[in-house]
Amino acid sequence: MVIEYVGSILFWSAVFNLAVLLAWFGAFACGRDFLYRTHARWFKISPEQFDAIHYAGMAFYKLLILFFNVAPLLAIWLAA
Repeated sequence: MVIEYVGSILFWSAVFNLAVLLAWFGAFACGRDFLYRTHARWFKISPEQFDAIHYAGMAFYKLLILFFNVAPLLAIWLAA
């Protein structure tokens, strides 16, 4: 009973986090120039640095989703 509950929490957490990642990618892909202009007012950053920061951030976020949501969920499903 408890293991199914934890599996359900991990599943919906992974779904929510992947939706956040897709929203981030969509905002970056569709509104990159607007985002860059907004951030360039606050920080001295080149377009290449801006792209690298977002790319690295998305990659790091995706790894966190895989390590903390998807991998434990797969372990629970395989153990059940």
